[in-house]
This record gives sequence, C-alpha cells and structure tokens, in this order.
Amino acid sequence: MVLKAEIHCHIEGAASPALVEEQARKYGVDISAIIRDGSYVWSDFTTFLRAYDVASMLFRCEEDYALLAETYLADLAGQGAIYSEVFISTDHAVNAGLTPHAYITGLAEGIRRAREKYGIEGRMIATGLRHEGPEAVERAARYIAANPHPLVTGFGMAGDERMHAPEDFARAFDIARDAGLGITVHAGELVGAESVRGALDHLRPSRIGHGVRAIEDAALVRRLADEGVVLEVCPGSNIALSVFPSYGDHPFPALRDAGVKVTLSSDDPPFFHTSLAAEYEIARTHFGLDDDALLAVTRTALEAAFVDEETRRELLARLG
Repeated sequence: MVLKAEIHCHIEGAASPALVEEQARKYGVDISAIIRDGSYVWSDFTTFLRAYDVASMLFRCEEDYALLAETYLADLAGQGAIYSEVFISTDHAVNAGLTPHAYITGLAEGIRRAREKYGIEGRMIATGLRHEGPEAVERAARYIAANPHPLVTGFGMAGDERMHAPEDFARAFDIARDAGLGITVHAGELVGAESVRGALDHLRPSRIGHGVRAIEDAALVRRLADEGVVLEVCPGSNIALSVFPSYGDHPFPALRDAGVKVTLSSDDPPFFHTSLAAEYEIARTHFGLDDDALLAVTRTALEAAFVDEETRRELLARLG
C-alpha cells in the first residue's frame, strides 16, 4: 500500500453519513432531507453547502468533535495515511453553540487519540468563511493569533469563492502570517485563473486549495511552477461539483507535467463519494501515476505540510 498524506479536508465535511445519523439520534433531529439510503443528498453547490451545514450542526460539544476527529483519522490511517491536515471553522463552532476554545480542544483530543491508537499525525488549519465577508475572516484570524494552539498550524479561507475580491482579505492573512501560521487559500475552483492570480498577489500563500483552473492561463501555470506554490488538488470533488466534466478533462496531469507541485486530497469525502485512497486510485487509473509517482505526491504533501521541521523529518523518514 502506498503511504499517503492529506492536506485539504474540511473536518465537518469528513463526517460519514453513519456518524451523522448517530449524532441525529443523539439529539433527536430529523435529517431525512440530507441523508437517504446512507448517502448525502444534494444537487448543486448551494444545496451541498446546506447539507454540509445541517450535518455540522449535529456536533455540539467537545466530545462530539473529539469523536469526529478520531473517527476520521482512524479511517484515514486504515487507507495508508500517515498525516492529515483538516480545515476547521470557529464560525461553525459558534453556530453550533460551542466556544472556539471548546471546539479546538475537542478536535485536538480526537487527533491525540488517533495518534496514540493508529500512528497518524494530525494538524488543524483555521479558516475564515469567504462568504461571511472580510470582517468575519479577520475575526477568525485574530482569534487564532491571540489563542495559539500547538496543533493549529495554518490559516486559510474557504466558502463561496465567487464572493468578494482577494485583496479584501489581505489584512486577515497578514495577521495570521505574523502569528507564524502557514498560509493557504481556496482559489481556482468555482472561479477561473484570475482567482488564483489574485490570491497569489494579495494573500501570498505557500499553498492554494484546488487551484486547478490555473490551467486556463499558461503564464500563471509557469508562475506556480517557478514560485513552488503547492496545489491541494481534489479530483473527486472537482468532478462531483462539475468543475470539469470528466477525469479525462482534469488538468492534474498537465499541471504536474508543467512542473507545478500537486498533491491529492479528498475535500469533503463522503459528500463527494470519495476517500483519500480513492483519490490516489483516480490518479493511478486516470492520470497514469505508478507507485513511485504516487509516493512522490505524498512526499510533496509532507514537504508542504504546516508542521515543525522535526515532525516533517520523522514523517518523511516513514516514506523510506
């Protein structure tokens, strides 16, 4: 089994339908509108976000989030993963009735349990929600900067990419960068190459979440390669959300051949009927990567991971 690493996954979006059904029974909530026959039900990006929000509201205390993190990381370890970074949202925590501190503490406990039981290392990337506006994203950055946690090592921005301009969020990312956090941002998924360029110009990330629509601009692809910016590519998500019509149309091979650093992740795996192992298999089957090339993808992810250098060396050593 090829060892794997994931650096782009939203923790609430990693909740399996079975776990969400268990939480719904715990809290007496009817979720028939979002889960049928053991699968999430949605039809477009808007209804996907609605289903995501309904599911996330069923995690309401520290232990719920510890359970979520441990359950997901245990599953990942079973797929051959040795490292995971998950996106977290203190806004989701507040909406669910938790304090940000309780939310992060619960997730950290789940990560600790998974490390002890399954040997998988984990970190968190705090995010602001783009569609909530610049003030909300800055508030998220300020909270993490003022309340550091050893397992919260990055900052990013998720949410609806079609809203607001990248420069609107520059202050938030400066706050996070000054606090020593690694920087990533979702761009080039629902919006084209100009979104990636704007993120690079104004937010200065070392990684881009998705970034695949950079392929629309050859000069931008060269820039990504020249600057060593890492793309957190999630092919299964891209196909599920119709960013591209098929794997044959997906730019992963072209970006890789152009010298862009690409990785593989699952984004919101049960929502998109995928998993990290499935993403690696997609790369094998549709993009022609053999075991050595897949291991190189894992190495790229670990080299780009938001971890201390000692942890990075230990993880890379496990690749052999």
